Amino acid sequence: MVDTGDIDRAQDSPAGWVADHVRRYVETGGAEGHEWKPGVPTLVLATTGRRSGQPRRTGLIYGRDGEDFVVIASKGGAPEHPAWYTNLQADPQAAIQVGEDRFQVLARTADVDEKARLWPQMARVWPDYDTYMRKTDRDIPVVLLQRTA
Repeated sequence: MVDTGDIDRAQDSPAGWVADHVRRYVETGGAEGHEWKPGVPTLVLATTGRRSGQPRRTGLIYGRDGEDFVVIASKGGAPEHPAWYTNLQADPQAAIQVGEDRFQVLARTADVDEKARLWPQMARVWPDYDTYMRKTDRDIPVVLLQRTA
């Protein structure tokens, strides 16, 4: 299980631009990177690697559903789920940084009704999600992150 301190220690995404974004985000307490593009907020998610057991981190676009944070496991429409999602399937306890705030969360995949309601909301934030859905036969998960501490 990761905790909020693991956000600093976690291994970055293998995608160089994501790693650069996350490092700037963490180093500046979210001052650089929270709003990735105008109207597109991001958070830093720290998970436990399902094979390594080591903390991993990545940056994700997010929305809100009440108190929960909503992220999309799109991987740009790739045929396989992103590693962060498979890590959450193995251990749903994670940590996030939103701006300068850090806290622990419990992740769960949205059910069919929740996804039907949340997908359009997230596609308004990042319209490419609809493109990603058309690109793949994979059911792209919508993930809810519920604050636990």
